[in-house]
Amino acid sequence: MRIYLIGYMGSGKTTLGRRLAEMLNLSFLDMDKFIEEKYFRSIPQIFAEEGEDGFRDKEHKALKEVAGFHDVIISTGGGAPCFFDNMDIMNNSGVTFYLDIPADELAKRLMKSKNERPLIKGKSEEELIAFIDETLRKRNEFYKQAHYCVYGRNIQPEEIIEHL
Repeated sequence: MRIYLIGYMGSGKTTLGRRLAEMLNLSFLDMDKFIEEKYFRSIPQIFAEEGEDGFRDKEHKALKEVAGFHDVIISTGGGAPCFFDNMDIMNNSGVTFYLDIPADELAKRLMKSKNERPLIKGKSEEELIAFIDETLRKRNEFYKQAHYCVYGRNIQPEEIIEHL
């Protein structure tokens, strides 16, 4: 079994993924942590040194690698489904769940951690909400390709287990 959790940054992919893995007795893998360990640099360092294109290339290579792992819940980066053929890789190698969280809830969550996230660093709350709305409009065409869409402000592992 291989389950991918996709969605915007701050949607709870890592938190939910850990809980779900524990409930289903599966391993848990956070793609961003996997990339950091593989390249011995933090995501912000990779962005600073190689730009978004360099990071996305590393992310794509890492996704192809983890697509061969078994009995795992994989939390992807928020943009991972939107580049290369990443959505096809995930849909063909496992079950994908889009965690669809309302934009205002995402902004609320991200305001607490915006300095740790390169794409939103330094944005005011108003700029952040506008950025999330614009980015979601672009990304939804990829996110909506997931096998399942789970919508809400506080998604629980049981909601995903129901679909399995």
